[in-house]
Amino acid sequence: MKNIVLSLFLASLLFNSCDKTDADLEGVNFKQEMRKFVQNISQYAKGINPDFAIIPQNGEQLVLITGETDGAPDYVYLAAIDGQGREDLFYGYDSDNQATSQEAINEMIPFLDVCVQNNVKVLVTDYCSTQTKMDDSYSKNAAKNYLSFAAPERNLNIIPDYPSEPVHVNAEDIHQLSDAKNFLYIINSENYSSKADFISALKATNYDVILIDYAFNEDAFTKDEINSLKVKNNGGKRLIISYMSIGEAETYRYYWQNDWKPGKPEWLDKENPDWAGNYKVRYWNSEWQQIIYGNDNSYLKKIIDAGFDGVYLDIIDAFEYYEEM
Repeated sequence: MKNIVLSLFLASLLFNSCDKTDADLEGVNFKQEMRKFVQNISQYAKGINPDFAIIPQNGEQLVLITGETDGAPDYVYLAAIDGQGREDLFYGYDSDNQATSQEAINEMIPFLDVCVQNNVKVLVTDYCSTQTKMDDSYSKNAAKNYLSFAAPERNLNIIPDYPSEPVHVNAEDIHQLSDAKNFLYIINSENYSSKADFISALKATNYDVILIDYAFNEDAFTKDEINSLKVKNNGGKRLIISYMSIGEAETYRYYWQNDWKPGKPEWLDKENPDWAGNYKVRYWNSEWQQIIYGNDNSYLKKIIDAGFDGVYLDIIDAFEYYEEM
């Protein structure tokens, strides 16, 4: 199905211009604007590297046209993505190391199952630190055919001691996301004194996929450094994926300008009260999108040039923020 609708996906992009300035928010289809954003990111990246993986995190409602469980699959969107990330599916939704309510699980599962049915790999990050809960998380995700990572810290700043080896550890070569049997999610390098120490710690692991930030303390990884991470400790090849937020602007990124503040530029909105230095953006604005993709100075092009195998797109669920305004 995915290959059949790829041509439909590419054709649709001809009509998906993203040049609204949005003087007010009326008339904006926030879900569809995010779909278009992700689809255009995918087209740009795959035009450079057809094997480049596109993995949105959260906002899984976009896989169905209406965003409701009784909606039809959006095959154009599904064709544009290789994976779908989801936090807190079984643990951490209301509080870390606490089981997610069955009601919340039941709301998320139908969208994730649509992904599986359409050959889109589901990557679940549960936040739990008790060994029995970590075991339960891995077991429940495996039963659903989801890849999973039990993260002991929401800051995503450690390589867990438990389990001692990744679940379903293997020495196979991982050429694409569909080959993977496990992953590590560590985008905060605060526990490492140097970039070299961080790289050494990652190289010593046997994870099939590693999700990291584009930079170590704002020092961007080089292509040689990323290539050195693409071999598991046991000799098998693996994928290195870069985190990239597209629904918020971050003050610690190369693109940030010191005179920016909410309303200047016009697409920059309020600071996220839960994450200092992160600002909501009107993501459908062409100026913001040009920062993210489409040119040699764009965030995505820097990630591609650094040799990453894909991108993990965060704050996809920014549409919820604007729908609730």
